[in-house]
Amino acid sequence: MSTDPSRGLLSATLGAVLANPALNVLRIAAMAAGPDGEVDPETVEMMRAQVAAGALATLAPAAAWPELERGLLAAAPSRMLRALRDCGALAVLLPEVDALFGVPQSADDPAEVDIGDHILRVVDEAARCNAPLAVRFAALVFNVGKADSPREHLPAHYKHIERGCPRIEAICARFGVAAEFLDLALLAIAECERVHRAAEMRAGSIAAMLERVDAFDRPARFEQLLTLCTCDFRAFPGRASLVYPKAPMLRVALRACLAVDEGELADEHEDEAEFAAALLEARALAVAAALRSERWADAA
Repeated sequence: MSTDPSRGLLSATLGAVLANPALNVLRIAAMAAGPDGEVDPETVEMMRAQVAAGALATLAPAAAWPELERGLLAAAPSRMLRALRDCGALAVLLPEVDALFGVPQSADDPAEVDIGDHILRVVDEAARCNAPLAVRFAALVFNVGKADSPREHLPAHYKHIERGCPRIEAICARFGVAAEFLDLALLAIAECERVHRAAEMRAGSIAAMLERVDAFDRPARFEQLLTLCTCDFRAFPGRASLVYPKAPMLRVALRACLAVDEGELADEHEDEAEFAAALLEARALAVAAALRSERWADAA
């Protein structure tokens, strides 16, 4: 993103920065996420000076959200986040996300990745597959519980869900985002790693997971979860062009579960607890049959 006066749109924006430094630091960063967006060093220095002078101190988070939304919905959200981090604004607006940079996480090859850099790739992957804003927001925040994992356990992140959920709730409250964003982000932090391990699960565990995430009654939200997990998978080095096998597998499992005749089971089991147990068993058997593998046949 050049500061050349011949670039009319940016010139107008830079002029507005002087009049409204807080909001327009964010606007420049959001513009950087566009198709031709690059923030040059001179502009970054100007933004850094504005942040250092306290430009963001009085900005209401709700006023900042439209610019963050603009950048998240653009072609390369990582460029917005990188620009915000380079000028110090990310640490002010989203300290929970800023703290992820420099924190290692297990991977395949290489053996570890920087979680902050990984998040940049996840949000770009979400943009590449034209994911809705709820998915892009969840991609931004679903790892925030890993920022302060005990150093002796790194690159593992034990109990990051317990640490992360209240942080996600605080972020959503701070920016006043839609309830569906909070809903999906909390689902993602709780279930994404389980989705990644779906191939290791037995049929009963898969059926139970589908029930737990409310896939039967909220299939659209379940698809958003699968989209996020796909983006997370492809964000790891060397996986960008690979098919994420867990998503089609779980779609097959879901269709199998939906084919179970609940009415017939209800007639056979008047007791509510007995009906629930029978339904889970029937769904597990349906999953085992659909996936056609003896390894899935143990529904317990």
